[in-house]
Amino acid sequence: MEPGKRLTDKVAIVTGGASGIGAETARVFSAHGASIVVCDVNDAAGETVVGEIEANGGTAIYRPLNVTDEAQWTALVTETEDTFGQLDILTNSAGVSGRDPKQNIQTTLNAGGLVEEQTLEKWNHIMAVNATGTFLGTKAAIPLMRRAGGGSIVNISSICGIIGSFANAAYHASKGAVRIFSKSAAIQYASDHIRVNSIHPGFVDTPMTAPGHANPEIAQIRMDATPLGRFGTPRDIAMGCLYLASDESSWVTGSELVIDGGMTAS
Repeated sequence: MEPGKRLTDKVAIVTGGASGIGAETARVFSAHGASIVVCDVNDAAGETVVGEIEANGGTAIYRPLNVTDEAQWTALVTETEDTFGQLDILTNSAGVSGRDPKQNIQTTLNAGGLVEEQTLEKWNHIMAVNATGTFLGTKAAIPLMRRAGGGSIVNISSICGIIGSFANAAYHASKGAVRIFSKSAAIQYASDHIRVNSIHPGFVDTPMTAPGHANPEIAQIRMDATPLGRFGTPRDIAMGCLYLASDESSWVTGSELVIDGGMTAS
């Protein structure tokens, strides 16, 4: 391992890699020596992230990926192994909030509607991307990691996977599923030296949270609930991903890393 680099000779897949936490995680992993497969449904933004990584001397490719499609996952991991020879790290960062994508400014505390207003179609979509997508990625990665002698799977959950709020109940349910799924998978594959952990961000400035933070009232409520007095940045979360992806966390599995500015400590 090169001095200061924590992922030298590692290969990582990062979903949701076109923006926000996923994009910054891809950049950080590359800066620490990993080869990166950036995946998303936003092809233009994903290619831009790859271009940034390459401009800084890193190795990365972009591949479109619908995380709810098992066949696409199978093709992706096969190509990853064929191209790079192994898979050491998977970060399941792709996710949806359930908010109307046309909504530029959130107007109510409840971002996705009350339970009685929730449609089955929207519930299923949120669960499919956030929970089933994490399951499918983990399932697809395990055989490659076993062949590589082990690996690290980092699943992005949320503080909404630990506590409740006025926000979309379907989002909470999906992120709670990621939390408990990660623990179960960690136990099942510990003997294969495959570690599985979840990260639980608080209020982070990303495209997903932008509509809420664009409303001064909502932004202030969130800020008041955050003891450290600022919103998180994608890098705050990416550095947690780096720790869990690296060999420095070799005795860490089935854990939940909360990065929330102190919110859930209150």
